[in-house]
Amino acid sequence: MPINREPYPKLTADLKKLRDNIDRIKSRCAERGVALTGVIKGFTGIPACVKVFEDAGCQYIGTSRLEQIRGAIEYGVKGPFMLIRVPMLSEAYEAVRLADISLNSEPAVLRALNGAAGKLGKTHKVILMADLGDLREGFWSKGELLAAARLVERELGNLYLAGVGTNLGCYGSIFPTADKLNELVDCAEMIEAGIGRRLDILSGGASTSLPRIFDGDMPERINQLRVGEAVVNARDLQELFGYDMSFMHRDVFVLHAEVVEVKDKPTYPDGEIMFDAFGMKREYVDRGVRRRALLALGRADYAFHDMIFPMDEGVEVLGASSDHTIVDIEDARREFKVGDIMKFTLCYASAVFATNSPNIKLSVI
Repeated sequence: MPINREPYPKLTADLKKLRDNIDRIKSRCAERGVALTGVIKGFTGIPACVKVFEDAGCQYIGTSRLEQIRGAIEYGVKGPFMLIRVPMLSEAYEAVRLADISLNSEPAVLRALNGAAGKLGKTHKVILMADLGDLREGFWSKGELLAAARLVERELGNLYLAGVGTNLGCYGSIFPTADKLNELVDCAEMIEAGIGRRLDILSGGASTSLPRIFDGDMPERINQLRVGEAVVNARDLQELFGYDMSFMHRDVFVLHAEVVEVKDKPTYPDGEIMFDAFGMKREYVDRGVRRRALLALGRADYAFHDMIFPMDEGVEVLGASSDHTIVDIEDARREFKVGDIMKFTLCYASAVFATNSPNIKLSVI
């Protein structure tokens, strides 16, 4: 049997399909007057992929990690870049140096950014975040939000208050309804009355806010979304919210794993059942003896075995340990043997882990 010398496991990133996805979401947003910030953290800011967001003309390129901006700049991407996690005090200088705009919710951080911008001779743009119920970042008190806006506008001369934003659906699972997003509009109008001018940006959330675009009920003043998952994976809106995403590629990133064992084995463990390698007590279904394959990658590489999706019909992922994945191939449409390669598409969570794994080789196509 010939030996396959190509290194596995590996992850392929299809730049043409990524560009198609960006263009399709960007055009739908543009029809509603909404600009697209392309979020790159879901694939760990792979520079070649980040360049596609720049070439597609995204308003900003967004990430929560400064090291991803740094890597993109070193690759030749000019941005502009948005830091979408509230900056740490300890990274204020680097945040201003690397990012053109940042999301903020703490006056102490705003003051630090202002000082850093002064040292760098720059004007740094900021968006103030309003917590509308998801209970992640943002001002809960409308009075504190207005006070922060006045602070930036009147006292922090090296900052420019570009707008307000919100995050919904990431922690508290709050759905971005039109009524909920109109609360952001109310916050903006309160600030505008308080500072005497119109804000440039009302940033209405992430991929979970796209239903407002698709349904045509996005509040008129919301003019920016920060989108990653819907562009990169295109799964959540269809599988969780029921929207037809068939116009999108769902295989921008494909995980390739090598088969290291093929055996007929029982489906129910033999012996006293305790906990698995991750301290979980699992349940098993006795389906008799079935053919299964063992793959040379595991939860250390992608975290969740139920969040990788076989591209071969009839293949079922059964489970995984740190370094092995067990798949049922009894009903597979093709016959697998040791050395064969099995392919999987990913969701947002598994893509984050896979692109962070040093054991998975990256191939850009």
